[in-house]
Amino acid sequence: MHTTLFEGIQLAKDIHNKLKEKANEIDILLVPPFTHLFAVSGILKNTPFLTGAQNCAAEKAGAFTGEISAEMLVSVGASYVLVGHSERRQIFGEDNTILEKKTSTAIAAGLHVIFCFGETLPERELNIHLQKVEEQLSSLTSLSEKDWGKITLAYEPVWAIGTGKTATAEQAQEIHAFTRQWVKQNVSEAASQNIRILYGGSVKPDNAAELLSQPDIDGALVGGASLQAESFISIVQAAL
Repeated sequence: MHTTLFEGIQLAKDIHNKLKEKANEIDILLVPPFTHLFAVSGILKNTPFLTGAQNCAAEKAGAFTGEISAEMLVSVGASYVLVGHSERRQIFGEDNTILEKKTSTAIAAGLHVIFCFGETLPERELNIHLQKVEEQLSSLTSLSEKDWGKITLAYEPVWAIGTGKTATAEQAQEIHAFTRQWVKQNVSEAASQNIRILYGGSVKPDNAAELLSQPDIDGALVGGASLQAESFISIVQAAL
């Protein structure tokens, strides 16, 4: 929940102008607030840049004042949506049941889902972080293998979001490798090879290269560092 419409448009323009020469070499997705989606999608139309939304409703349509449906998002140019971001889980109480429904509804509307998961600090300290990750991923077991082609996974250690702390590259790699193995066991080997698993936990220009060098980290879900064009651009350059 950052930037006015004007500020958001300017941020998208700055990112596009600086990275347009590199956009064919890497997938770059911008995920602005709902109020900015139509404008940002228009700016990025006919470019390799992708546009997504930060959330969607679990229901397809109806009397749900204040909610935004997946079909509404598609109609304003979104092709991706975040589901299960740690703040939605922690602050708004979204559980596995509702996140499973959101995922299915979004896929049915034609959106690609970035499904977020990750443990809290107490869960890591109790050494139950792998159990917690498995529990959260289990909300996706009802998906068909075809649906898994519309899923990207994003590991967010909750204790490393907005705290200045970052999981070490080794800690992040452990979870990413565990996640890929989970997909292999619960979906298929092909799905585990094709799935993209992002890391999202205080990704910054000074740690992006080390994180992205890990064998099972396929990209970054960037939070606070995306609010300044230069820091986001530096992270993209590290990925390149």
